[in-house]
Amino acid sequence: MEFPGVGSEGCQLTHYEGTEKLLEIWFEPLRHCNGDIQSQGTPDLKVIPRTCLTELLTLVHCEIVSEKCRDEHHAYVLSESSMFLSKERFILKTCGTTTLLNAIEPFIALAKQYCGFKVKDVFYSRKNFFRPELQAVPHRNFQDEVTYLDTLFDSGAAYMLGRVNGDCWHLYTLDTCIGQSLPDQTLEILMTQLDPSVMQHFKDNTGRKAADVTKASGIADLLPNCQIDDFLFEPCGYSMNGLLPKDGYMTIHITPEEEYSYVSFETNIELEDYGDLVNKILTTFNPGKCVMTLFASKAAKCGTSFKALSETFLDKYRRRDRQFSQFQSYDLTFATYIRDKQV
Repeated sequence: MEFPGVGSEGCQLTHYEGTEKLLEIWFEPLRHCNGDIQSQGTPDLKVIPRTCLTELLTLVHCEIVSEKCRDEHHAYVLSESSMFLSKERFILKTCGTTTLLNAIEPFIALAKQYCGFKVKDVFYSRKNFFRPELQAVPHRNFQDEVTYLDTLFDSGAAYMLGRVNGDCWHLYTLDTCIGQSLPDQTLEILMTQLDPSVMQHFKDNTGRKAADVTKASGIADLLPNCQIDDFLFEPCGYSMNGLLPKDGYMTIHITPEEEYSYVSFETNIELEDYGDLVNKILTTFNPGKCVMTLFASKAAKCGTSFKALSETFLDKYRRRDRQFSQFQSYDLTFATYIRDKQV
């Protein structure tokens, strides 16, 4: 994260948008009319050269600050959030005033050139911004984003879940029967109004080690068997990617300033029930409010997302909204919660 307008006694003086834009694209090989795979490149996104990725990110206005590889995927901590590449999946998550949508068309071209791939499925999502007027075109409103995405994809479908006059979440995906046939499930928790005592871990970072903060804050204990790549920003802010076996991951990004504090947690770990993990996340960060989404493909090991996102934390948090949606290849549970003032 880059923090313009930083004061001499702490963090920045102007607003920083921690809320991220999240893009996930699944690919598959190009095929001839008879169904045979076209012999073009290596069918693995990880073969795309680092120089090409660096150039791609200049269009988004961010850069790679750290990277780690494990098993079947590469993970990059960015100056604004994260990027992941596995064999057929590309994830780009950026905060601030980045222009994430600028990356889509050139990355599709890279996937075709180096891997012989075409797009199989697309997910673009984000929570509503704190200060949308500070975003660059076309990110100032969701309708403009949808208009742009419709120029790139046929059969696009756009949705808004949540409250028009409160916390809401936007999604753009493809309305196609091709979609995802593999087991896939992804949990995202977007937290605001964070506990100042917790956020203190991620302030005044000059001279500190990221590994010490990861341990002291409890992040190191969230998921077992996780190889962590963490990064502290000066004077404040924190990002981490955690690599799990095969192509599993988790990622956390923290904007700690009290006026617009924000923490995001995301993972594709396969669990039948996420209640215990959600409890650990909420206990670790103690947000005043949070938005949760859980995607589950038809072949997901958890079954439906609605069943897997059990609300075992309702002794501490009160539900405001809960919506269940079914798409061609996935179902989705969206929910918002507020901390109970009695606790």
